[in-house]
Amino acid sequence: MTDYTVEFVGTGETITVSDKDTILSRCIEEGIAQEYSCRVGMCLACSAEIVEGEVVQPAARGLTEREREEYALTCMARPASDLRLDRGEYPPSIESEGRGDPAAADD
Repeated sequence: MTDYTVEFVGTGETITVSDKDTILSRCIEEGIAQEYSCRVGMCLACSAEIVEGEVVQPAARGLTEREREEYALTCMARPASDLRLDRGEYPPSIESEGRGDPAAADD
């Protein structure tokens, strides 16, 4: 088990997250206000732009392939390095018409 530092840019908030924990679960434990709804990687409410670092999020079904490299769904994402995340940025697919169809989201 490896611990990583997750910094939320512009907030002054930093937490330590194990590679076995999701970012959202640690936010909840630490009392950090992170938006979420479905907790299964579909609604995108918990998304954050990856400013720096890498995550593992194989079950992030609500994101396109390209978005999985640029955004973390904190309910699914586990850190693979130290991270800097911007919670004020959402993926383009959150506005797309085909969002309800996973095949349409993988452009």
